Amino acid sequence: MTVLAARIQGPVAVIGDVHGQVDQLLTVLDQLRSLPNFEQRWIVFIGDIVDRGPDPKGAMEIICDLMISHPRTTIVAGNHDYACAAAIGVTPTPAYCEWGKRWLDHYDAETTFHSYGAEVGNFQELHDNMPAQHRELLANMPWCVEHPQNLFVHAGLDGNSPFGLQLRILRQRDTTLNRPQWLCSKEYVKGSNPPDCPVTVVSGHVQVPRVMFAPQRILLDTTGGRGGSLSCVLLPEKKVISSGGHSAPQHEMADSQDNKSWWKFW
Repeated sequence: MTVLAARIQGPVAVIGDVHGQVDQLLTVLDQLRSLPNFEQRWIVFIGDIVDRGPDPKGAMEIICDLMISHPRTTIVAGNHDYACAAAIGVTPTPAYCEWGKRWLDHYDAETTFHSYGAEVGNFQELHDNMPAQHRELLANMPWCVEHPQNLFVHAGLDGNSPFGLQLRILRQRDTTLNRPQWLCSKEYVKGSNPPDCPVTVVSGHVQVPRVMFAPQRILLDTTGGRGGSLSCVLLPEKKVISSGGHSAPQHEMADSQDNKSWWKFW
């Protein structure tokens, strides 16, 4: 069974929403491999490996290979990954969630079916065409990855609920929830962390024009699966690596101190 680390420590490279964008992913990984401490650095994918982009199967294959060659690799589930896993039945969910219908209607899932050679909407064919390792990866993605200084979670946290309560739910992966907000909500990007949050929350999910840094917040989905440059943030350095071939330290990026206005960039 595929085992993904949910608690890590040490230096990290966190990669934004991949969405089947294989060329951009390979470019970022090439840059990471040139780092002098690459072997000691964790690679964390912030979720949404599938859908939208041209080659979700290829992206899944790259990550599966990376987990073998670089065991310090892990992923948090994105809403697209979770929807796919539920639709093809590798993550059991209640019928009232209707993940199959939601995935087809709202998640730009066509490229995932195409990349696996399955008819769009034929969940059984997609399941059967998908390598077992890919199915296991989708089924076992944690909802968050914990680090002494950071929490990696796809959509962020609810600023109005206690940190500890949310962390317990994230650890449990409660699949009875109709639409887990930590994977699906677009509102968390506009708010603050819970007042008792002790770490920096790193998330993707909502496309931003460039990597955004704010007090205890980092947003790094710079493509939305629609092209452009895929971003990766090195921690604790707060240095950005881009598939566009440029990198910048934190002070050269957006670093607003106003949590109420920093999201207005889009």
